Amino acid sequence: MKNWQEIIHHTTFRYIDHTNENIFHHVSNTALTAFAIDDALATSVSLEKSPPTMRLWVHPKTIVLGIPDARLPYIDEGVRLLASHGYHVIVRNSGGLAVALDDGVLNLSLVLPGVKHLSIHECYEVMVSFVQHMLRDVTNKIEAYEIVESYCPGDYDLSIDGKKFAGISQRRVRDGAAIQIYLDIEGNSYERASLIRQFYDISKKKEETKFTYPNVNPNVMASLSKLTGHPMTVNDMKHRVLSTLQELGEVVEIPFSEDELDVFEKRYEQMLKRNESLKEMQEEA
Repeated sequence: MKNWQEIIHHTTFRYIDHTNENIFHHVSNTALTAFAIDDALATSVSLEKSPPTMRLWVHPKTIVLGIPDARLPYIDEGVRLLASHGYHVIVRNSGGLAVALDDGVLNLSLVLPGVKHLSIHECYEVMVSFVQHMLRDVTNKIEAYEIVESYCPGDYDLSIDGKKFAGISQRRVRDGAAIQIYLDIEGNSYERASLIRQFYDISKKKEETKFTYPNVNPNVMASLSKLTGHPMTVNDMKHRVLSTLQELGEVVEIPFSEDELDVFEKRYEQMLKRNESLKEMQEEA
């Protein structure tokens, strides 16, 4: 596996912290907003109107579904279950399956240009090496391989001693890519995974499906705080992200441009349309 320096040769990085603010006052600050923003940034970075960007974001009690999840035979029942537990449910536009977000989960989006010359695997490896480097003083046991019984399993699941604390997806727009990772920092990982398990149980029942959905085992997932025995908060991790980025190059903060806002508006409308049926299901709950 390649490390950051073998793949990334940029020396200036844009830093955006969207963890504590209503990003745009004219739209609701939901995970729909987050994915539309990443598309706008990927477009901007692709056109070299912005340097490579690291964006941090957090959302309270949200279940982010993958596109295959929306095809589950009893998806309406599953969405109503999640809504009854106080979760907002959306379908994202990047790869992967259902993921649980809350105040103990930090999301990072690393937006890179020139990805026509970078493989999908290399983009994942960049994020893996960043996280390993960021936590090197806490643990050297972070591994990347699929944790089969986790939710949203993938080749680049991050785990310690076989227990997953992070998953990575990526979304490519033009010649830019948003490499997105959720980091389970603190909170009740078992409870989150149990809810996703219930969601699949009720949304699939016993029906045969063309797509293979995960058989979630809550025991194979845990928070970084629990796995390292080193209590951490989302704020602690935010400081680590920024200091690690500063080690790798110059960090700049740049306001959103008019072009980025225009792309955001278009992508946000697309996300709203993608999620119209889910919105109706939640309103019925």
